[in-house]
Amino acid sequence: MTDQELDIQHRDPRLYNDDLAPIKSERRTWGWFEIFNVWSNDIQSLFGYTLAASLFISYGLNGWAVMAAIVLAGFVVMVLVNLTGKPSVKYGIPFPVMIRASMGVHGANFPAMLRAIIGIFWYGVQTYFASTAVSLLLTSLFGDPGGQWLGMTALDWLSFVIVWCFQIALFWQGIERIKHFLNWAGPLVYVVMVALMIIVWLKAGSDLLPAVSTIFSGASDYEGNALTAFMAITGTMIAYFAAVVINFGDFTRFVKSEREMKLGNLLGLPLNVAFFSFIALIITAGTLALFGETLTNPSDIIDRVDSLPLTIVAAITFFAATVGINLVANFIPPAYDLANLFPRRISFRIGGLITAVIAFFVGALWMSVISKIGIAGFVNALGAVVAPFYGIIVVDYYLLKRQRLNIQDVFSTDPDGAYHYVKGWNRRALVAFALAALFSVSSVWVPALEALGGYAWLIGAALGGLFHYLLMRGQHQPVTAG
Repeated sequence: MTDQELDIQHRDPRLYNDDLAPIKSERRTWGWFEIFNVWSNDIQSLFGYTLAASLFISYGLNGWAVMAAIVLAGFVVMVLVNLTGKPSVKYGIPFPVMIRASMGVHGANFPAMLRAIIGIFWYGVQTYFASTAVSLLLTSLFGDPGGQWLGMTALDWLSFVIVWCFQIALFWQGIERIKHFLNWAGPLVYVVMVALMIIVWLKAGSDLLPAVSTIFSGASDYEGNALTAFMAITGTMIAYFAAVVINFGDFTRFVKSEREMKLGNLLGLPLNVAFFSFIALIITAGTLALFGETLTNPSDIIDRVDSLPLTIVAAITFFAATVGINLVANFIPPAYDLANLFPRRISFRIGGLITAVIAFFVGALWMSVISKIGIAGFVNALGAVVAPFYGIIVVDYYLLKRQRLNIQDVFSTDPDGAYHYVKGWNRRALVAFALAALFSVSSVWVPALEALGGYAWLIGAALGGLFHYLLMRGQHQPVTAG
């Protein structure tokens, strides 16, 4: 669309502020490299490494088959985010504005707030985990002070506050500064992980290849067959990226073109995931050769290698990687979602500040309280619940509205507007969500459905799209503007 078409003529303060408004072409500065680094920071976290490494040893599957499942997951996620990212490239709008077209201009607040709650919770948890890298660095330099309060030492608390303040300061500088941080953090993590791989390889020497063969033999206690193992690995990797899949438009609205987005997704997902998983495989095999056991936690590996320079560099890198994924998956989305709730009073920055303040208490109480009371299961259930919204967004935009939105009506509360539906809510979309969400919640809480594992998210998304299409196909679709 032209910049003139993206200029909103009637700016309803209940739906519009400068942070939610369409971004015009001259202000879009992201290319494929920025999108690549969104995924690099999402993949290359402490948890991302541990997940990739554990998949090689947990399912009793030949290593080549594990690699194939991981790469397949990367391709599937690439297709998913190309679909959700394309509308925001065209119209320059974030996820909570995009979903107004399918849920209604007021109904969009429902999925946006669910996504915000999930993001705020995990933002607090990831802030704590990022602080453990800083604590590792400080402890290696100054020693362990001993004594604990709420499950953390004085150095742990200092590290937590440092990380919390650093993230706010970075966020407050705006999206361009965040972009520069991601562009720096992504490649740095690769450099350090490759260095760690080389160190482990050299130390293991001739014992490395037999260790790799042991992992590739597929010996484990997994009781399922090869097909179920393959599907479980693929589904687990897809579920890992689910938090970013729905709101990927929050990032693609800054991209210059759809071609740049697709190239960034290709390099950042299947190819990036394959290379990073290969690194995880070699390092894991090296730990088997060196220590007689497969270590999947990078911090444990660093501790066993026992090198102060490596500890310092690794701590800084793990900090950068975890902050990177936190900004991508857990900070920017709720900032937009909260701004969408009350655009007149909450800007993108204020939304981020609210996110950070609430998340501070989540992270501070993680060790002593929250991790012990099972609240993570509740939040995981919320994560499964939002899956149907993916299907609703995609089916509504591509099949029902044929990739055309009336960008003016997205910001309008006029009862005659294209997306006003009934008092601003699309009741049929809510019914579609509710029916699909029944399955999503059941997949988390009903033991009989536990076998569905990670691909429950995909099924929930497919059901959301199917129900939405069946309920909406007989309805008149409003004439759209472009």
